[in-house]
Amino acid sequence: MSDTPILIILAGGASSRMWPLREKSFLRFGEEPLLISQLRRFESLGFHEAIIVGNPDNEDLIREMLASLKDDMHVQVAIQPEATGMGDAILRTEPLLGEADRAIYINQVHDVVDDALHINMLQRYRADKQATYLAGCEMDHYFPGGYLVVDEEGRISSIVEKPGAGNEPSNLVSFVAHIHSSAAKLYDAIRTEYASNKPGDDHYERAMDALMKASPYFVVPYKGRWDALKYPWHTLSIMDAFLSQIKGQEVAGDAYIAPTASIIGDVVICSGAKIFPGAAVVGPAYIGRNTVVGNNAMVRSSMVLDHCNVGFTTEVARSYVADGCQMHACRVLDSVFAENVNFSAGCTTANLRIDHGPVPSMVKGQRVDSGRDKLGAIIGENAFLGVDVMTMPGVKVGANASIGPGTHLHEDVKDGQRVYVKQEVIVIDPE
Repeated sequence: MSDTPILIILAGGASSRMWPLREKSFLRFGEEPLLISQLRRFESLGFHEAIIVGNPDNEDLIREMLASLKDDMHVQVAIQPEATGMGDAILRTEPLLGEADRAIYINQVHDVVDDALHINMLQRYRADKQATYLAGCEMDHYFPGGYLVVDEEGRISSIVEKPGAGNEPSNLVSFVAHIHSSAAKLYDAIRTEYASNKPGDDHYERAMDALMKASPYFVVPYKGRWDALKYPWHTLSIMDAFLSQIKGQEVAGDAYIAPTASIIGDVVICSGAKIFPGAAVVGPAYIGRNTVVGNNAMVRSSMVLDHCNVGFTTEVARSYVADGCQMHACRVLDSVFAENVNFSAGCTTANLRIDHGPVPSMVKGQRVDSGRDKLGAIIGENAFLGVDVMTMPGVKVGANASIGPGTHLHEDVKDGQRVYVKQEVIVIDPE
C-alpha cells in the first residue's frame, strides 16, 4: 500500500451561487489560479498523483492550466457530465485510479486551509493505513454545518447535519478533507446508495455513514484557518489567507517606485508596476504586473492584479481587483471586481449599514447574511460604471452591465443590463 494517497480535488460543482463571478477554481490570488496554487501546495507536501474532477464547461480551461505544472506531479482529469452530487463526482475517478484498490485523499478546490492539516492527515494515515480519516474543524461558536459524533478515542460514529445551536454533539465540524484507505470500498458503498433511489444528493455522506458501522473512522482535529469559497464575498476571505503569506517586501527589479511614494508593511509589487509620487501601498498588499498606482492613491490590505490603473486619489481598501480594471478618483471598499471593470471618477462602494449590522446580499432570489459587517460591491467582468455611481452595501453588478452616471444602486443588476437615472433638464432663460 502506497505511503501517500492519490489526491482527488473536486472542481466541477456548479458555481451559480458565485454570481456575478465566474468559475471559482480559476480565480487568481497572486500569479496563479486557485486550482493551480492548491495543486502546487499538495505537490510540496509530497503528493505525486492527482485527479481533478471537472465538468464539461471548465474541462478545457483545467487542461490548459495543468500544462503549466511541472512533471513532478502526474495529474489526470475526470469529468462529471451533470452536477448530480459529490458521490457521482467521486465515482468518475474510478477509471483513472489504476490499481483496483488505492488510498485516496478527497479535497475541494475551494477549501483553503493551513498546510498543517494535510501534514497531520498524512501522519495519521501512515500510522494506521487500515482506517479512514476525516478532518474536523474545532469551532468555538455554532456553525451551520455537519458535526462529527466522536468517542473519547476520536472514533467517528456518525455526522449530524446542522443540529442547531446548543445541540452540537461535539465542537468538530466536518469539511471535505477525507483520507479513505480503500477506494474500492468507498466506490461500492456510493454505488449502493445510488441504487437505493433515495431522494437527495447526499449519496457520499450516506455511503460514509454506512461504512462507519463496519470500519474504523477517526477524526483529525484542526484548529487553524479554514476559508471556503461558497459565495462571491468569500473571495475576500481567500484573498486575506493568501495575503497573510506575504512576509516582508518583494519588489520586482523593473518596478518603478517614486521617491515620494510609501511602501509600508508586507507587500509584493510585480514586474512593470508603477507607484507614482504621493501614492501609498500599505501591507499586506499585492500589486500585479504593469499595474499603476497613481499620484496620491492608496492601496491597503488588498490585491490589485495585472494591468490595472488605480488612478489619482483613488482608495482601494480590503478589496480584490482582478486584471484590467480601471479606477479613477474613486473609493473601492471591501469589494470584489472581476476582470476589466471600469469604475469611473467619483464612484464609491458603500460598505457599512447605518445600523452597523451584518450586510446581507441576494443569492438566487434569497436574502443571505454575508456574515460581514463591512461589504461593498461585487462587480462582474466588463461592467462599466459611469461617473458618480454609488453602490449600496452588498449590491452585485452583473457582467457587461452599464450603469449611467449619478445612479445609486440599491439592488442587484443582471448581466448585460443597462441602468440609468432619467434626468429632466429644465432651462430657464433670463428675462
